[in-house]
Amino acid sequence: MDTDRRAKAQRFADLHREGCFLLPNAWDVGSARILEAAGFPAVATTSAGVAFSLGRPDHDFFAEQPPEDRVDRTTMLGRVREITAGLQVPVSADLEDGYGESPETVAETVELTLASGAAGGNIEDFTGDRSRPLYEEKLAADRIRAARETLTAHGEPFVLVGRTDVLLVGGPLDEAVRRANSYLEAGADCAFVPGAADAETIGALVRGIDGPLNVVMGLTGNALSLDDLRDLGVRRVTVGGSIARAMYRGLLDAARELADHGTFSYAADQLSQTELNDLFRQG
Repeated sequence: MDTDRRAKAQRFADLHREGCFLLPNAWDVGSARILEAAGFPAVATTSAGVAFSLGRPDHDFFAEQPPEDRVDRTTMLGRVREITAGLQVPVSADLEDGYGESPETVAETVELTLASGAAGGNIEDFTGDRSRPLYEEKLAADRIRAARETLTAHGEPFVLVGRTDVLLVGGPLDEAVRRANSYLEAGADCAFVPGAADAETIGALVRGIDGPLNVVMGLTGNALSLDDLRDLGVRRVTVGGSIARAMYRGLLDAARELADHGTFSYAADQLSQTELNDLFRQG
């Protein structure tokens, strides 16, 4: 890792030490450059947004998603590499379940992610198998542990996030807390529990988890603000694929207006060519 990349990665790690920050999610270089221009100190990727940009569904239960529909590791990390090369701020990668069950595969994924220039990455415990939607807890922790051992061997700054999807698959809050703490003990720097959107649940997670907590907003819209989340003790806030979904909502609305009515009112709020050129102009 060169000096500039190491400095970016260290800045990203430092953001997790105190306070609360918003880490918005991009899916390509253009979306990432716009988020960077808005002044965010770092940007994350969204595997959902990347999948949608490729005309694929997001990672889901296998019964609803044939294997050929899933974005493979090489393609996903290729997009991560493009984004990191196009930004001056640190980038954290959504690595789904690490692209394989074994701890060895997860470790390899994290090593490849480090080589892509990313400053951090999430590993989740969602399996895609309805008969066992989450990896068994010990195996899930071993996967995080293997990733941490690989990172330690490289000696480079990298924020490893242990994500548990307990709440998303209908599991209890106490299991989410237990798994999050298990992943932190195994070497994660930050815990991530998607599916918590109200102050009571988020507050309980903050109190129960022995480390920094990431929550995701924007899945269905939410009344809580960044200030509210800061007051609750949340360390990091992401928005998942919500910006991408909002963009595709606009695209679908424009397509329906054109196809159904032959009118062009969708264009009234477009960014001008000059604005976009200025945003994307190098240097």
